[in-house]
Amino acid sequence: MSTEQAAPPDSAAHPGAPLTDAAQTRRAVGNILKGSAGNLVEWYDLYVYTVFAAYFQAHFFNSKDDLQAGLEAMAVFSTSFLMRPIGAWFFGRYADRNGRKAALTLSVTLMSAGSFAIAVLPTQDVIGIWAMVLLVLVRLLQGFSVGGEYGTSATYMSEAATSRRRGFFSSFQYVTLVGGQMLALLVLVILQNTLGGDALNEWAWRIPFALGGVAALVVLWLRRSMEETVSADQIRAAHVQAAGEAQPGTLKLLFTSHWRPLLVCIGVTLGGTVAFYTYTNFILKFMNDTSGIAKTDTSVINFWALFIFMLLQPVYGLISDKIGRKPLLVWFGVTGVLFTWPLLSTLSGTKDPFTAFLLMMGGLLIVGGYTSINALVKAELFPASIRALGVGLGYAIANSLFGGTVPLIGAALQKAGQVELFFTYVTAAIAISLVVYIFALKNKKATHLDREQGDAWAASRTDDAGTPAGANR
Repeated sequence: MSTEQAAPPDSAAHPGAPLTDAAQTRRAVGNILKGSAGNLVEWYDLYVYTVFAAYFQAHFFNSKDDLQAGLEAMAVFSTSFLMRPIGAWFFGRYADRNGRKAALTLSVTLMSAGSFAIAVLPTQDVIGIWAMVLLVLVRLLQGFSVGGEYGTSATYMSEAATSRRRGFFSSFQYVTLVGGQMLALLVLVILQNTLGGDALNEWAWRIPFALGGVAALVVLWLRRSMEETVSADQIRAAHVQAAGEAQPGTLKLLFTSHWRPLLVCIGVTLGGTVAFYTYTNFILKFMNDTSGIAKTDTSVINFWALFIFMLLQPVYGLISDKIGRKPLLVWFGVTGVLFTWPLLSTLSGTKDPFTAFLLMMGGLLIVGGYTSINALVKAELFPASIRALGVGLGYAIANSLFGGTVPLIGAALQKAGQVELFFTYVTAAIAISLVVYIFALKNKKATHLDREQGDAWAASRTDDAGTPAGANR
């Protein structure tokens, strides 16, 4: 039965009756907003580290050499990605077996704890090398948390979306993902212009971490009212051991029945995550070190470029609903291969803030072909019984090996005076994914999400036995 069929006018009075298009949209908007708010805070808490690294790195790392301290700070950022696959496995399994809502609530709780911890961590002047050790441990916890957030959030937002606007609704994952970084930049700009650099270097760098912890607690409260998208049947099946059958949410099911889409998921992610972290994360440090533009100006440039980039995500999503997902990914791949080197090499030498903005914006327009729909493309590869684990683990593997190492590789090549090799690395990564887009994906074909009505669209009633309506479809 199509999820888009209109219900009779009195459907609200008839449990189990299909919802009208307007009712579906209202429910989708409500659930997407609640899911997006958590995503926003999770990624703010993750990105605020790199945005403020220049101000707190001397308190935890080698303060005699700014480049060395920056390299060590980026190394710690990259170590948090080691926990991404573990977090993706844990939360993916948890979400497929216990529901998306429970997994998303747990992940934001852990992220909140990590942010509060960094806000109060003693520095190396107080406890010596233990300051760096504690910082690494907290970042590992946050890496574990966000490793679970991505796959579960991508799954939830894809399942909660209406079928005709799935690209549009699911694009809000990256609206909030980019919004998290933009929010971190906004806090940086405000603190730079109110407290100044001296206060930020001394103590005010702690403020953004404390704000992130508080915001996560607010989201924890909001997520309590999210609607579940996993059927009762799936949750029951996950806790009943059937002889010879792989249970939902297990590595056995993923590796025996869905290993091909897992490999495709990794290939789809590889080039996109390298490009994304280059143009949204590492680029601030890159501009500060190579362009000769003042730090206060590079922060403003990054903020406005990311703001426009964020607003474009739903536009790309709507386009994908019309023409399919594959053309947008191919657009990203082709233009990324052709223009990455010219954009980055020109940016490294410019001294004009407006020119730098245009160059950064050009890179983001390319990356938008990937960011806006990649989560949905991955969700469409897997059935509900293994979706959160498959999406999360595939993303986390590629993200840990390639995306998370971008700041470290970039900083190391900068320090060695070989920044051109970094441009080549980014271009090659995009080229690999372009091959996957062209040969492994089909356009506008029925997917698992199309074939599943989705428990999110069951009427919000229960039958006499207390089972959610529609759970036994």
